[in-house]
Amino acid sequence: MSSQVSQPKSLEEILQTVRNPVELLRNSQIGPYAFPVVRHEFTNWRDEQRSWRETCALFDQSHHMTDVYVEGSDALKVFSDLGINSFKNFKINQAKQFVACNHAGYVIGDAILFYLSENKFNLVGRPPAGNWVQYNVETGRYNASAERDERSAANQGRRKSFRYQVQGPSALKVMEKVTGKPAPDIKFFNMDVFRIAGCDVRALRHGMVGQPGWELFGPWEYGEEVRNAIAEAGREYGLRQVGARTYPTTCLESGWIPSPLPAIYTDEQMKPYRQWLTAKSYEAMASLGGSFYSEKITDYYLTPYDLGYGPFVKFDHDFVGRGALEKIAGGPNRKKVTLVWNGDDVSRVWSSLVHPGDIAKYIDLPLANYATLPFDKVLKSGKIVGLSTYTGYTYNERAMVSLAVLDNEQSEPGTQVTVVWGEDGRGSSKPTVERHVQAEIRATVAPAPISEVARTAYRPK
Repeated sequence: MSSQVSQPKSLEEILQTVRNPVELLRNSQIGPYAFPVVRHEFTNWRDEQRSWRETCALFDQSHHMTDVYVEGSDALKVFSDLGINSFKNFKINQAKQFVACNHAGYVIGDAILFYLSENKFNLVGRPPAGNWVQYNVETGRYNASAERDERSAANQGRRKSFRYQVQGPSALKVMEKVTGKPAPDIKFFNMDVFRIAGCDVRALRHGMVGQPGWELFGPWEYGEEVRNAIAEAGREYGLRQVGARTYPTTCLESGWIPSPLPAIYTDEQMKPYRQWLTAKSYEAMASLGGSFYSEKITDYYLTPYDLGYGPFVKFDHDFVGRGALEKIAGGPNRKKVTLVWNGDDVSRVWSSLVHPGDIAKYIDLPLANYATLPFDKVLKSGKIVGLSTYTGYTYNERAMVSLAVLDNEQSEPGTQVTVVWGEDGRGSSKPTVERHVQAEIRATVAPAPISEVARTAYRPK
């Protein structure tokens, strides 16, 4: 009689079966973050990228993000207790980029927090921040409840809401045509209601790619009518719908690093949370890839200052990680930058495919990520001086670029560094990784965001 071996049911149980968290994530068979349902390309990714810089882009964000609705008299307190942000002047019909840290001040995740109505909020983004908030609502002594609307890849039914963005120089004209009236002057990250195709649609003033625009959301059943109306109104203004292949490259120009490793794999204080997270959670299944290697998972953790979130940190309230962040606030020693990769070195990587001998790790276009959590080492004179965390091509800059976190002394624009592309030992077991040799690629430090408009003209005041 054979006995069945029980399968791990939580992240914590899985971690007990491996040498360390790095081993778990390195050997995950999951590839890069998925952008499901939306068509791969509507036209071609080059013209789709150009649209948000030159005319107008319509993004469909209805499927790849998790929504966590938090409601109750303590709902705001939940976010204040967990977020580095100030909530003193946070009002209904506003939004903010919510950032949560662990007790040691390392980032768990970030997402956009919408203040929908009295005591009702919606947190929208990749799963880590939402998971942490939901756990605290369910296990803490809060007069609040959490309702989860899972991303389409894991959703067995339909979503509660559609979510689109209209961005670019012509966005104002498109919105005025589709609504039939002048667009209201909404402040950055504030909301109003538009009437589109006979439907009431909430609109957040936004600028994801450094261009003026709106994020639009409403009941799921109206989504197709609203999208079709926007696409038709934008036809004369050069609007392009942006496919799932192109959409994730917006981060390269906006300077947002979307994939920090959730800082939850260590620390006894986080153990109950790891026990709450299931064996199928994002944190248990995400893949770690790239040329940066360390046996210590904490070497992959990032602080808010590393990610450019220093201005968000406000010590006007108690929150998880406050004590640790107070200690490092005066002297963060790393800075977020854009690395512009040397075109000849990138071409050399591609050319290895058509010449005899070993090939370099393929650089996909327009997004080059091959793992959920990409971490490549950045060198200066042979020494590691930072991490490159998100890589792709932007037609608008005519360059292969990556978002990186570098030591302060190497972060000045114009500084020359080297990115090591590809994994050790001819590559890991991930299905997205072919046998290859590593390549050293010269890169030049540039600001993040790389777009001048995103850096100067369209930022929250």
